[in-house]
Amino acid sequence: MMSDLQKYVLNPPLHTQAFFSLVDATANLVGVSEKYWQSKGLNGARIRILVEIAKEGGSILPSVLAQKIGVTKPNISLLLIPLENEGLIRRATHPKDGRKTIISITNEGQSLLLNHLPGNRQGIAEQMKGLEAQELDQLIALLTKLNRSINK
Repeated sequence: MMSDLQKYVLNPPLHTQAFFSLVDATANLVGVSEKYWQSKGLNGARIRILVEIAKEGGSILPSVLAQKIGVTKPNISLLLIPLENEGLIRRATHPKDGRKTIISITNEGQSLLLNHLPGNRQGIAEQMKGLEAQELDQLIALLTKLNRSINK
């Protein structure tokens, strides 16, 4: 039984090796990012929500936001409460469909991102400096291709 197990853990197929290399690199970079946010007294998950809202032009439906960050619709409401309490987002009735709510980033939320994203991005860039620009372009192209094949 142990020999069967060892073939999976000691000599995995190439696709499995690639998967775990990707997982390890992602975990390391997320760790760097989280350390940055913690050093500023901030929560990386909440920052991600603000970034996703900003990427959508400043407003987003909660259901779309939930999908983008990979949580359920009920959970997104719980995640939004602290951001709303801190004045970083606001909820309003959707202008075209009064049954829906729209989430918008406030000026305070935008200022928070403008003050802290450059430092966070610099920390990530430092960790990735081992790759040259051409290698980064290749990595982006490969990950884009992988994401397209996964999402089919």
